Amino acid sequence: MYGFSRFYKYPLPLLLLSLWLVAVFLLSDQPAHSQHTATSNKEKYQSTLLAKTIMPSTLTENVRKIVLENGLTVLTKEVHTAPVVTVQVWYKVGSRNEEPGVNGIAHQLEHMMFKGTLNRPIQFGRLFSALGSDSNAFTSYDQTAYYGTVERNKLKALLVLEADRMQNSQIEPEQLASEKRVVISELQGYENSPEYRLNRAVMQAVFPNHAYGLPVGGTKADVEKFEVEQVQKYYRNFYSPDNAVLVIVGDFQTANTLETIKEVFGKLLKRQDSAAVASPRASAGGRRQEVGVISPSSPIVLREPGAGQLLQVVYPLPDANQPDVPALDVMDYILTEGRNSRLYQALVESGLANEVTASVTNLRESGWYEVLVTAGSKQDLKKIDSVLSSAIANVAEKGVTSEEVERAKTQLTADVILSNRDITSQAMRLGNDQTTAGDYRYTDRYLAAVRLVKPMDVVAVINKYLTKEARIAGFFEPTQKRITGVGDKPDSAQTTENFSPGVPVLPSEVAKYLPPVDLARDAIARVLPQEFKFTNGLRILLLPDNSTPTVTLSGHIQAGTEFDPDDQAGLAAFVADNLLNGTKSKDVLTIAKVLAERGVSLNFQTYREGVHIEGDSLAEDLPIILEILADVVKNSTFPVKELELHRQQTLTDLQLELDEPSEVARRIFVQSIYPKKHPLHTFPTEESLQQIQRQDVIDFKAKHYRPDTTVLALVGDFDLDKVRSLIKNEFGDWEVRGQAPRLKYPPVSMPEKIVSVNPVLPGKTQAVTYMGYTGINRYDPRFHAALVLNQILGGDTLSSRLGEEVRDRQGLSYGIYSSFQAGKNAGTFLIEMQTSPEDSTKAIASTRQILQQIHQQGVTALEVETAKRTLISNYNVSLANPEELTDKILMNEVYGLDKVELHSFTDKIQKVTLDQVNQAARELLHPDQIVVVTAGPSVLAEKSIR
Repeated sequence: MYGFSRFYKYPLPLLLLSLWLVAVFLLSDQPAHSQHTATSNKEKYQSTLLAKTIMPSTLTENVRKIVLENGLTVLTKEVHTAPVVTVQVWYKVGSRNEEPGVNGIAHQLEHMMFKGTLNRPIQFGRLFSALGSDSNAFTSYDQTAYYGTVERNKLKALLVLEADRMQNSQIEPEQLASEKRVVISELQGYENSPEYRLNRAVMQAVFPNHAYGLPVGGTKADVEKFEVEQVQKYYRNFYSPDNAVLVIVGDFQTANTLETIKEVFGKLLKRQDSAAVASPRASAGGRRQEVGVISPSSPIVLREPGAGQLLQVVYPLPDANQPDVPALDVMDYILTEGRNSRLYQALVESGLANEVTASVTNLRESGWYEVLVTAGSKQDLKKIDSVLSSAIANVAEKGVTSEEVERAKTQLTADVILSNRDITSQAMRLGNDQTTAGDYRYTDRYLAAVRLVKPMDVVAVINKYLTKEARIAGFFEPTQKRITGVGDKPDSAQTTENFSPGVPVLPSEVAKYLPPVDLARDAIARVLPQEFKFTNGLRILLLPDNSTPTVTLSGHIQAGTEFDPDDQAGLAAFVADNLLNGTKSKDVLTIAKVLAERGVSLNFQTYREGVHIEGDSLAEDLPIILEILADVVKNSTFPVKELELHRQQTLTDLQLELDEPSEVARRIFVQSIYPKKHPLHTFPTEESLQQIQRQDVIDFKAKHYRPDTTVLALVGDFDLDKVRSLIKNEFGDWEVRGQAPRLKYPPVSMPEKIVSVNPVLPGKTQAVTYMGYTGINRYDPRFHAALVLNQILGGDTLSSRLGEEVRDRQGLSYGIYSSFQAGKNAGTFLIEMQTSPEDSTKAIASTRQILQQIHQQGVTALEVETAKRTLISNYNVSLANPEELTDKILMNEVYGLDKVELHSFTDKIQKVTLDQVNQAARELLHPDQIVVVTAGPSVLAEKSIR
């Protein structure tokens, strides 16, 4: 789904899209929040470097820039590591070009750009899906961007679609009315978050006379008033080639592609009123509006329903092109990145805060430094604010060390490089740099400037910008506890509403409007990982790839929450979260420092069926990941101090989670499907977390962390034999004791009728609904047919039956998805949607109607062929992303599949028949035996589903 952006840790970053995604493991607990970024002395590992250490001279050395006669800026970069390509169009318009009364119009227009054109009066999401394009869009402060990543033979088709909607988009009254409801549903989702509401209040105080103080997505009051003429005028003013940047990165030939671009985009005309495009939003007098400042002694206080106390402090900063920006980012890393950071030590280690995060944002006209603190249980926000201010003042007075600065610079540089491994991310950086800073080479210049930052520069920017006079502080103080009884036994009721779905768009209509595509498929290089098994049972899979000087590690240990005792739910996560908190030879700060000094990341996430290991580093630092990983899984000691600190953090996290409709709905949904004593039924509670003792943690780790239940997969720039030898040296002495623990999953029956549950959460504006029941596991012979069926039903929120009817035609949901979540031991069929509270009943009834329709009537042959093409294309695109590729290699091994599954998966999808899909629909869709859980505001209690 489209959305608006937030920013990563490093500057002018890739934009974090606000997406509603169904997690890979819904049945999982929330991932552990254990992440340390750090490293060790480089000289120690010089003799075992596994890859060439020569880095590309710049991130943009292969980029070519041209400007067409109509003003369109074109950036191209050839990357021939996989037969895929990404196409992105960035418009230099965002919420910066708005004012009160029309706040959110750029975001609303972004939604309308998917509604079709004069030439193609059809939902563009359906066209992108038919192409197999991983497409989306977002709105930010300075830009609105549209992107798609496809197999290279679809490059021209994507260009044709983007050129078409650059000047021919239709904005009709009925479509606008429907999409306004969708946008309002999206905004209500953000309103559910106290953090969002606090940030909005603080930003309005920081920028009282500038559009940067307005919410990027808009406000409900303004969105409700948008008229067709307003949105059309915005489209005419800002969507033109001379106000856009086209970015193409991937496997193509530049000369031929530029000719195609000139053919497709060259005929588009500039806008008549170029001044409307070029000039930023200005005050009535024509002057740029400046940042306003209020008294620092008067913090903004929000007293509203919620579950945790928050402190937010914002300091105004300069725009992206100011020379202080690199030092500000180094400062941020010193203050808040990792266990050794100054604010973490002052606030979290002391127990005052549960978490502290921060980010530097630098845009076209201004910027800001934002610090967000989640208070510890029963802590005082004024005291936390005082300690925060004192810690910053102490840094300004006493300075920072050269070691801190060098560590921050290394982390920052590694973050930028590691974030640019896939072509979509590389294009995002080029587009963002060009539209925000006016120069696609910005990041190259920025990294060069980072290397020159000295300790005195960090102190200088703190004294210059982080002053008491400049700061704006905001407190969020919850006024109401959540409603208890989250685990109450659900009530059963039959829905009686009968909303007939509209006639779906025929696949033949989609084909009619699809641009021509070269049907000759590219041959995908079928390189398979090398598999090794050590005598202790440890399995490793290695796939060398020298396309970037980086390494991605993914691992799985069979030590998930399925093994949690009923009275100690949360124990498995406790173990994983504390692995990095100390070993026999290193304390927690030493481990954090070892990782941070080289910008290496290593973290553990706990799911139902296992613990997932994630690690990323530059190629030369792979030995550091392996050394630390081996040390913590073999020798972790679980110090008492760290365990107790983690317990308090986990209890606070639990409070916050149970104030989120999605988390409440997920818990009740899972517990309504799986009975007590089932491995999937248990969730952590305050009582169960208090029951966990240090010896329980030690015993669980000793029992479940074993080499014979561990799999490691690595993809990256390394020598196969050297890595195998290194892993053997680090893990070869990991001992096996006895037999690995096993679980037997009991059979679970379907509900006899519809089960409806409506937990109420005070202060929320959006409802979240989960619908479903037990499903198939990964080994079910219907698995591949079920994937095709799901793609047609709800695999994509813009092109599926559910998306087309519930979201696109009726405008009832910002996002609606379905999935068959097939695990090793169990599976779940799930539909998730977000709606306005008043729309929940209708959306649920419409969803059931569609399930009934497909269950009884089946789907068409053309739908099956379209879904198969989409799944195959999306899979091939995913293999070009090193993190997705590594995870696929890993999970195929965890599930016991043959390693050729990495490439035979697409063949199996291709062989799925219409009869198999319709048989799966008859056997796997049960609209009258379904659990429906809707969590949200109290209005739902008055309109309970009947």
